[in-house]
Amino acid sequence: MKRFHIHVSVADLTASVRFYSSLFGREPALLKADYAKWMLEDPRINFAISQRGAAVGLDHLGIQVDSAEELAALQVQFQSADSGAVSESGTACCYAESDKHWAQDPDGIAWEAYHTLASIPTFNRAESTSTSAACCAPKATSQTVPIAAIKTTSQNHCAPGGGCC
Repeated sequence: MKRFHIHVSVADLTASVRFYSSLFGREPALLKADYAKWMLEDPRINFAISQRGAAVGLDHLGIQVDSAEELAALQVQFQSADSGAVSESGTACCYAESDKHWAQDPDGIAWEAYHTLASIPTFNRAESTSTSAACCAPKATSQTVPIAAIKTTSQNHCAPGGGCC
């Protein structure tokens, strides 16, 4: 089964954990000094936030799968969508070891398809606690989109500041 994945870079992890815990009605499934993750069942979302030096806003979107077979099927779709798609085996990021594939949409938003193999005790393989490394999207494909930069041209504004779905 697939799970939608959203990763947001935040300015203040403590305040954001408090906000999202209230919003989702539960504490994170994983909480570290620079990272938090909620594994929600309704809707089925892996929602992660981190404070690792990236610009505040959307870090990347993705699809988490439960098997290597599902990941192989998504690899075909990612390669079809983006001729520059990147594949990584046994990569370490976000306190997990995973096989993954990356694609980039026409506006530069990174998309990740991944199958988690194991948990690891550090954000990546380095033991450093440096916050200089943002999430693990390949450098050529990762682009952060600040939430405030997303505008709508509709007269029916759904959210404060004019954002809409």
